[in-house]
Amino acid sequence: HLNGAPSVKIEKKIETKYIHALGYEYQPQPKEEAAWLPKMGPVRSTWSKSELDTFSDESRKILQNNKDLAEQTIDPDNDSILILTPMKNSAGYIPKYFELIDSLAYPHDKLSLAFLVSDSTDKTQQLLIDAKRRYQELGPVEKRFKRFDIYRQDFFNALPQEKRHLRENQRNRRIIMARARNYLWTRALEDEQWVAWIDSDLTSYPPTIMRDLMAYDKDVIVPNCMFPFRNGNLNYRIYDFNAWQETPESLAMIAKLKEDDFLVEGYSSHPTHRKHLDKFDKNETLVPLDGVGGTFTLVKAHVHRSGVGFPTWIFQHQVETEGFGKLANANGFSVFGLPHYNIHHVNN
Repeated sequence: HLNGAPSVKIEKKIETKYIHALGYEYQPQPKEEAAWLPKMGPVRSTWSKSELDTFSDESRKILQNNKDLAEQTIDPDNDSILILTPMKNSAGYIPKYFELIDSLAYPHDKLSLAFLVSDSTDKTQQLLIDAKRRYQELGPVEKRFKRFDIYRQDFFNALPQEKRHLRENQRNRRIIMARARNYLWTRALEDEQWVAWIDSDLTSYPPTIMRDLMAYDKDVIVPNCMFPFRNGNLNYRIYDFNAWQETPESLAMIAKLKEDDFLVEGYSSHPTHRKHLDKFDKNETLVPLDGVGGTFTLVKAHVHRSGVGFPTWIFQHQVETEGFGKLANANGFSVFGLPHYNIHHVNN
């Protein structure tokens, strides 16, 4: 429970106003453990004398060491979330970013914010410093975050904005982004239970999004990120092509690739035949994914703590967030997407 608010325990039907407004009824699936993981019973702290007599001397020493350490151990902060956002020349997006953060139906004392500023030449860093002072020092106590940290790490990536999405630049660009994400989460993660990766340039998401996504109890889960475009009328189309599910066609194509071949989505000249979040039927409301994006990604903190980060090398033909999805799946974690739960990104 969060300060008396309803818990995020999964019920048969999720009573969330936003989900009802969409007209869909999400049905969470029971969590399944990977078949290759060792089967473990419930965690215990006490054993009977007859049970202890069966333990080896080494096991008894391990138990004694655990007992001695227990009083010094910091337990995870229940329902706490670490919001992580890498930024580069993001000054123009910062006001909207904090407007959306403020709109979240989640207590600020359960939210930690951490930013990584890289290769910026605008006022991104100064605006974040100003925001930290406004929230943590000048503002009302109830608006203060649990933590508000700003890090600086430059990678000297001088790729111009207009060349950012050219296909030939994607491998090196995404590897640098993976390095930035790994730097940020390894520096910032403390005792939080959840990690939320949020882009700096989103334009809207529901105030209930944290509770909505947490309710599914998945290790990794993403909404469908869209962006606006005009074709006579204002419409929306998918922005984040990095969230996808492999298909028989894509797997057949992958079987012919060399081990170090790099795949990238969203280029008609090089189709990957994967199924993106805009291609699922209306009744497919919760779907397993192989790759994920990073526009808004909720991760259980134990996934990162187990060593699953963002590959800076080619892992199953992917790097960065898509590589993270592949790596999380390979380690037995559940990776899912919500095709009909939409958030919006600036059209850049």
